[in-house]
Amino acid sequence: MARSPLTLAAAVTSALPRVGVVGAGALTEGATGRYDSALARLDDGRTVVVRTPADPSAGAELVAQARALRALTPGVRGLLPFRAPELLGETGMAGSPAIVVDFLPGYRVDPAHLPPGRGAATSLGSALAALHALPLSIVRAEGLPARTPAQVRGDALRVVDRAAATGAVPAPLLARWRGALDAEALWRFESTIVLGGAGAASFLFEDIDGVPHVTGLLDWHGLSAGDPAADLEWLASAPEAARDVFDAYAAHSDRAPDAHVRDRSRLYAELEFAKWLVHGHDAGRDDIVADARELLTTLAEGVRGQSLVVDTAVDVDDAIAMIGQVPGSSAPSVDTSMHTDAYDMAELALWMNVDHSDDDESAHRADPAITDADTQPVAPLVELPVAAAASAPASAPRIEDVSTAPIDIGAYADDHAEAELETERASRAAFQRWTSSASE
Repeated sequence: MARSPLTLAAAVTSALPRVGVVGAGALTEGATGRYDSALARLDDGRTVVVRTPADPSAGAELVAQARALRALTPGVRGLLPFRAPELLGETGMAGSPAIVVDFLPGYRVDPAHLPPGRGAATSLGSALAALHALPLSIVRAEGLPARTPAQVRGDALRVVDRAAATGAVPAPLLARWRGALDAEALWRFESTIVLGGAGAASFLFEDIDGVPHVTGLLDWHGLSAGDPAADLEWLASAPEAARDVFDAYAAHSDRAPDAHVRDRSRLYAELEFAKWLVHGHDAGRDDIVADARELLTTLAEGVRGQSLVVDTAVDVDDAIAMIGQVPGSSAPSVDTSMHTDAYDMAELALWMNVDHSDDDESAHRADPAITDADTQPVAPLVELPVAAAASAPASAPRIEDVSTAPIDIGAYADDHAEAELETERASRAAFQRWTSSASE
């Protein structure tokens, strides 16, 4: 059962013993029900976010998030052109970790709805370049994971070998992947600070003079050293804006040019389907295996006769767009963030209709959000004394806030409640002003 905002607010007083909580409200961040989160208003005027795993499998990711945020010293943060959450405190709830961070305002955008041209796309490219320019000493000082090009290549090879062993990958697709793995030039890259798969929805936007700019980055649990292409993989699902993101990324990068960063990002995007197949095979899920077979067949047809290492008239972005026409199977949301060769549900959800039927159903029955002048939906905070927060029942009604939820029109099926559609429309409103003119 999901924890109520009042119960979560009580954890704030444990993590921050010298402050009082005077209000609480629910917060949703597009995490597919893997976390229980809430906003809490403190007696000193600050608004903070408290988060704890809704599923035990998400606990390691939350611990990694706290570790990464601790590594972001004031000096490191000063090198970034956007904000990162500040870790204010940590505590436990019924044996699970809980963290308290400051609340960052802004809205998030799904890659499929990222417009081309100056604005969101170029701001994302420059933000990723700034992230990858951080000194590697951050990772070394904190003992965070670090992988060399050879190790990254080995990880990709292992995924391909495991997928091939199922006998379900079309031969032309295997040849395409193995050709990329055998291309020495593809793997001559400089390891950088990465988030291990940051996507457009990891970033927060705000309008500055009517133009969307990246002002924050929420997801830091994958902080490590590795291939910068891993943080560009999501661009396979943003074909309209991909070129502008890549161009801005290259223009703002202070490292030696990486001629094959886009090729590797395409490879990683395609290997998500291989991971999905391996997951279904290992889990004994015939429905997932059948779905993966269909997706891989469609992908193989879309890239037939093409090599990942050279430019072609039709690239993998077109293939991914074709895959979007294939009906997806329903599958549970599984935390695989800590496994190198496990599929990324967030990435797959961009290309197929994954049914998150196990998600918190209360999110679809939430009270309507109140929209402020910036069209950013903000859930009302329930005023309460600290003592009330400590004694509040876990079943207290949730008031949803989606001010940082990803905007994904395609994910809203007919069976979603009207309230969810309203919050999605509100989140998009600030972005719509720029969409029509971004490519001018």
